[in-house]
Formats: sequence, C-alpha cells, structure tokens
Amino acid sequence: MIITIGKPFAVTDKGGRTHNEDAVFPLPERIEPGQRLFIVCDGVGGAEKGEVASALACESLSVYFDTFLKGDPTPDFIQKALLYTEARFDDYVNAHPEAIGMATTLTLLYLGANGATLAHIGDSRIYHFRKGELLHQTEDHSLVNSWIQLGKITREEAAVHPQRNVILRAIQGSSRPTEAEVCLLKDLQAGDYLFMCTDGVMEAVDNAALASLFESAPSAESVKDTLTTACMGNTRDNFSFYILPVQSVKETMGFKQNILSFLYSLA
Repeated sequence: MIITIGKPFAVTDKGGRTHNEDAVFPLPERIEPGQRLFIVCDGVGGAEKGEVASALACESLSVYFDTFLKGDPTPDFIQKALLYTEARFDDYVNAHPEAIGMATTLTLLYLGANGATLAHIGDSRIYHFRKGELLHQTEDHSLVNSWIQLGKITREEAAVHPQRNVILRAIQGSSRPTEAEVCLLKDLQAGDYLFMCTDGVMEAVDNAALASLFESAPSAESVKDTLTTACMGNTRDNFSFYILPVQSVKETMGFKQNILSFLYSLA
C-alpha cells in the first residue's frame, strides 16, 4: 500500500495557559516531502517541566524511529521506542531533579506499507474521518473514560466532570513504565482525513463539530484556520493538532503477484 498525503497542517498554541506544554513533530515549518511519522504530545507537570516532557518525547521517539525502523512499526517496536524514551526521561530528571514528576501524553501516527499505524497514551486523540463520517477514534486512557466504559457516567457527564483531566497512562520514566495502545488502519481512501489533537481542542469542539468541519471545509488549510479560530479564547488549556489529508492510496502487489501479472500479460 502506498499512502500519499497532501500538505499536512499543524498548530500548537498556549491557548488559555501562560505557556505551552504541548509539542508536535515535525514542526510545521520542518515538514519534509514524504514525511511518514507524526507525533502530538501534551505535557503534564506545570512547574515540573511539562513542556520538557512533551518535547523530549517527540525528539526521543523520532530519533528511535529514524535510527532503528525497518519496514512498518510493530507494537513491539513501538514499546521498545517507549523504553528508550523513558530512559531519556530518567537521564533528564537525574540531571534536573526539579523535573521529577514530569510526564506527557502521546499520539503517534506512521504511514507505512501496510496502512496507518496509530499509537496513543493518555487522553490526546487520533481520528479518522471520511466525508464527515467518524470512522475511528482512539479511546482515552482517562479516569472519566474508564467510568464511561463501566456505565457509571455518560459521555455528556464526562465532558464537564471535575476529574475529566485525570489520565491513567503517561510517559514518565522507567520507574513508572507505560504501554501504548496500538492499532493499524488499512481502510484508507483518497479524501479521508487523519486528525491528531490534544485535549485542549476538545474543550472547544466536540466530535459532532469536528465531523461537520471535515465534511464541509474545502481544504485542509481551511480546517486548520477554522479550528484555530474555534479554539482561541474557548479553551483554558493549550491546544495542538495535526491535519493529514489522504491524497491517494494505491495497493501494491508482492513479488509473486508481479511475476504472475507479467506472465499473464505475455499469454
């Protein structure tokens, strides 16, 4: 499978906070042609260096992928990348004891030969939209979402619950190891959108508003502009997102299939 995307658009902003603890990879101005790996992180910690945690996670994971990835990332590969990242956190905290307690959420997306590999930790999200229809959404690793799954509260109650920002998984360091939830999206078509965001975006827009936006917007850039306007002044948190428009998807044949097709063409 060859997945080609149009120009990606990203925003990371301090929103209603005094400083920005979110981070994205690559930075919008550093997107290279053929970019395959995208990351969005929401740092936790405030005085404990949440902004360092998110940036360090982006850097560590991207370095590990660039150095060791052969083919598409498997769940085992992603877990090893997390172990490397947790070791980097350990090194930073050992050198900067004031950073004890720093942590970050993670959304990671890799466009490979088998489809789009998604990995997430915490309450930052990855979505897949097609003509305004929500086909896939990651499940938050949060306290309120666990209560939703148990039937204790509704999604409407969770949206305004005082503990809605309590997360159950985060990248912190080897003393508190975590595991990413990984899935592979194979059903991709031209015109689809892949969307990654921190929870600050969800304070300003809900799933229905997102779906409507991706259905009616004429371009990925217009989605970016409209969403940025919607978040400005309407979220108390930082907000960050990546918009990845799927331009084309071509199925590739294996070696044997190529040989058979060649022989049939000669018959």
